[in-house]
Amino acid sequence: MTAHIPSDDAVRNLLRRMFDAAVASADPLKTVAQNLPSKPEGRCVVIGAGKASAAMAGAVDAAWPDVDLSGVIVTRYGHAVPAGRIRILEAAHPVPDAMSLEAGRTLEEAVQGLTDKDLVIALFSGGGSSLLVAPAGAMSLADKQAVNKALLHSGATIREMNAVRKHLSRLKGGRLALAAQPAKLVTLVISDVPGDDPSDIASGPTVADLSTLQSVREIIARRRIDLPQSAQQFLKENVETPKLGDITGDVRIIAAPALALDAAARVGKEWGLQTLILGDALEGEAREMGTVLGGIARSAKHRGQPIKGPAVILSGGEATVTIGAGSAGRGGRNTEFLLGLAVALEGQDGIWAIAGDTDGIDGTEDAAGAIITPDTLARGTQAGMDAKACLAAHDSYSFFERLGDLLKTGPTLTNVNDFRALVIV
Repeated sequence: MTAHIPSDDAVRNLLRRMFDAAVASADPLKTVAQNLPSKPEGRCVVIGAGKASAAMAGAVDAAWPDVDLSGVIVTRYGHAVPAGRIRILEAAHPVPDAMSLEAGRTLEEAVQGLTDKDLVIALFSGGGSSLLVAPAGAMSLADKQAVNKALLHSGATIREMNAVRKHLSRLKGGRLALAAQPAKLVTLVISDVPGDDPSDIASGPTVADLSTLQSVREIIARRRIDLPQSAQQFLKENVETPKLGDITGDVRIIAAPALALDAAARVGKEWGLQTLILGDALEGEAREMGTVLGGIARSAKHRGQPIKGPAVILSGGEATVTIGAGSAGRGGRNTEFLLGLAVALEGQDGIWAIAGDTDGIDGTEDAAGAIITPDTLARGTQAGMDAKACLAAHDSYSFFERLGDLLKTGPTLTNVNDFRALVIV
């Protein structure tokens, strides 16, 4: 990169190239084919759930045309792609619907009656928790929907939410693995969670659960999560999820946030930037994360610490947005992070940023995220938008929509969590 200040368009293009590189690193067509096990003597049944699961299933079908193969996958509405011999269902995210319930029943049936010569390939990615529903005890679909809504508004981390979900399901937390016995089980996972723990991804239907009833009760109390009576009653029955030793199977992480950040860093280096990866597992309140990263970026700009520009600071993970009891506008954790970052930077020159969910959907909106520039606040004022007021109202989508700075990709058919990049020149 030359010493002069690059144009706004040039930096915007660079930010988009880094985001696209991060997404491409988790392409299911490549990563699944590279991680398939040996072919079985008997049948192969493919099951799975998540935003990337249909594309993952298509890769298995294409790689094994000579295998007796069948199965069923559930993905989010709008994320379905043809998968040959494997049936694709679509259901709702982030709050389950009737098709989520149908998916749970259908996957459970698909693994019945198998032998030790058969193979089950389980394909899971982010989003699977709401797409695959099998209420435990006397819980109804409405009860599960109420649980999900309460979790999403509680400020709980993704790990805490999944711990609760696992203990309120007939299939999650390793219970689907028990249903598939005695078939051989191989689980392929595209990680979207901090730390890449496969038991957290889609709430781990085929993976031993490390959380406990005691930890779930503590989460519910600390986060003040109001559960339906049927859910409270089931948790009192002391039914624990399968633990290590209860399940046999091979679990393979085939794509992860750290690999996505490495791919983006290579693009930054090609542009002549120093690169700093803060980590792939940053968590916390989205707007507060914006304040913290804003402080780091300003320090890099003025003091050359912790990195001297021109540079890019990369991070991944999953922030949270705590709505509370009040009403909220439109937005997701990535646009809220960016609006918090813009407010913290106060129009600082020479700093740009992008943040987006690698699945292409930030929260429930039609954008993956957005981009901020040194003049974001000034352009917002000119457009009649008060950044601080929008932040207080959780209305970040509306702010960036008015400025034309939303990042819209459509469903990417993969998911390795949130991606953030700050460029300092």
